[in-house]
Amino acid sequence: MMRWRPLAIGAAGSAAVLTVVLSGQPRRLASPPAVSATEILGRHDEREGYVNGKWLEIRYGRPIKRGRDLFGQPDFADALADGAPVWRAGANQSTRLVSEVPLRIGGKTIPAGEHTLFIDLAPKDRWTLIVSDWPAQITYDESNKAALWGAYDYTPDRDLVRVPMRVERLPYSFDQLAWEFLDMSDAGGRMALLWDRKLASVPFIVAR
Repeated sequence: MMRWRPLAIGAAGSAAVLTVVLSGQPRRLASPPAVSATEILGRHDEREGYVNGKWLEIRYGRPIKRGRDLFGQPDFADALADGAPVWRAGANQSTRLVSEVPLRIGGKTIPAGEHTLFIDLAPKDRWTLIVSDWPAQITYDESNKAALWGAYDYTPDRDLVRVPMRVERLPYSFDQLAWEFLDMSDAGGRMALLWDRKLASVPFIVAR
């Protein structure tokens, strides 16, 4: 069965990427692109500021809750995955980790460069972060079978690591999905996804 992939944003019930055009106002993206970044391994210089640092970024789309019960439904994993085998953990394009240094995640070394991130959702907060070397499509191309749009056509044969996530309940509801770097130092930190009342994170260290 054919899926209408260009408009899928990874949260069920979404009808379109763009909102209705309001009079005199530009069209707004329903799930805008975002980048969460941090910089490590540099040094502070009085004149030049922070120099020779190495960047870590997570590039993703940001769906909004819009009043939905995101994680309370029995079939929430299927709803968020929107027909894909795993969740893209964002919207539109595949979520991507871009690092200028190799990282150790779940006991395995992830080489520097760009990798895709997915989450295998399971009941009772048994979530698994997947780091994959599947390339991501920048714009949707149904004929391109060598790269993914979202998590459609994902297969596990290109997984670099699967690691359990620590899932915590927040004391407030985070309305728009966000990826963040937590507790950072030159040794490493945590990659974390926040949405609704969930904070799901995985520790990593910088591979030397």
